[in-house]
Amino acid sequence: MMGMGESLKLNGHSLRLNDIINVARHGQKVELDDSAIAFVERGSEMVSSWVREGKSIYGVTTGFGDLASTAIPPEKSEELQENLLKSHACGVGEPFSEDVTRAIMLLRVNTLIRGFSGISLKTLQLLVDFLNLGIHPVIPEQGSVGASGDLCPLSHLGISLLGLGDVVYEGKRMPASEALRKAGLKPIRLGPKEGLALNNGTTVMTAVACLVLYDALELAPLADVAAALSLEALKGVPYAFDPRTHELRPHEGQQIVARNILNLIDSSEIIEKYKHDRVQDAYSLRCVPQVHGASRDALDYVKNKIQIEINSVTDNPLIFPAEGEAISGGNFHGEPIALAMDFLGIALSEIGNISERRVARLVDHKLSGLPPFLISESGVNSGFMIPQYVAAALASENKGLSHPSSVDSIPTSANQEDHVSMGMYAARKASSILKNVRNILAIEFLTASQGLDFLKPLRAGKGTGKVHETIREVIPFIQKDEYIHPLIGETARLVSDGTLLRAAREAVGDLQ
Repeated sequence: MMGMGESLKLNGHSLRLNDIINVARHGQKVELDDSAIAFVERGSEMVSSWVREGKSIYGVTTGFGDLASTAIPPEKSEELQENLLKSHACGVGEPFSEDVTRAIMLLRVNTLIRGFSGISLKTLQLLVDFLNLGIHPVIPEQGSVGASGDLCPLSHLGISLLGLGDVVYEGKRMPASEALRKAGLKPIRLGPKEGLALNNGTTVMTAVACLVLYDALELAPLADVAAALSLEALKGVPYAFDPRTHELRPHEGQQIVARNILNLIDSSEIIEKYKHDRVQDAYSLRCVPQVHGASRDALDYVKNKIQIEINSVTDNPLIFPAEGEAISGGNFHGEPIALAMDFLGIALSEIGNISERRVARLVDHKLSGLPPFLISESGVNSGFMIPQYVAAALASENKGLSHPSSVDSIPTSANQEDHVSMGMYAARKASSILKNVRNILAIEFLTASQGLDFLKPLRAGKGTGKVHETIREVIPFIQKDEYIHPLIGETARLVSDGTLLRAAREAVGDLQ
């Protein structure tokens, strides 16, 4: 992971999706904006004064959840907060990847710096030091119900600052205490409310959501490119992409996709030769603007919700120093993210569903007019028969994963927390769906490219021709059966690392 030059200044108000990617995946360092530090100090001092006064504040001078009516004396304040983190750090499953962990740390700093959480500047700075030095807490993926936020995974983040639990540092997993010693840092001692400030909120589900959303936004135009390749390989007609049609139903995503397809197939000798053979194609070709476009519009909705959430304060209770009040509310509830991520999962699934249908047409000689299973000597060769099975398996898996998590509440904390969001699982499922769709599209790129080769010497379009050429630089035309697994993997790499999208955009400037 390579660091970037200039540090990102955090103030809790101005974080953007690209900033998160730069920190999470490219190692950009962060610092606390001077203008926000006073707010942090003011909130921390307010909490300390309330403890001295013996004021009843949830999670500060009381227990948690169903134990909210249990009073906690001031001398037990540090023990209360430390116990909170230790008892709540009980997640299971595989740890989050490094980029997700870094996104979690960044978003937690960005919400705490607003000064409404009662965190001390010293604790907040240690979290910044962890992020900048590459000390990454080991945070298990499973254990959050999404209200009160992501208590369990955030507690695994919090205990690392105490020198407890494991972290990954300098490429090795080790106890947090050892990493602190190696880095010349000291573990914190928690002040009043600091444990609750660290572990209460929607940070983990939002971190996962940010990375999935970013990748989905990159995948959307690639789906149009794959569809355009299939359109040509199947000798499709261009009429369904006429802008006049889409002006009469002006959904923004639909119009963008139709324009993309026309730009990609511009100057196609294949389209020109076969465009008078029929007046319309099957839905998986003809309705690409409507289906891909609806998914794009869903992504826009999700982006709006994520942008709000990454600059929000989502813990409880909230400290309002100007009024001298602590208000116990429900900003930790993950419903806005749960619904958005369920929607994102559905939108991505539909891109995968229609892509698989195009693959199925490509390998069916009765529909395609191409050799059976896209291989010259079928029978002794199976060609692309089974890659379509794989695409079908992934599309079917996505249908199950797309069942919304947000409708599945389950009560916790002795029915005090009697409706939860399941937003964390919604985000994790969307991540799984995204990976499956990448592979489905990789299979479509591979099969459509094979199909196009059977139509030579006719040239493909301006954009599709460039993408086909880029694929052929890495993966040759298949004359007879080969070991296909690595070819799908290599095509998936071209999908995920941006190679194919860059090629398309180089050829077609106006590709959105």
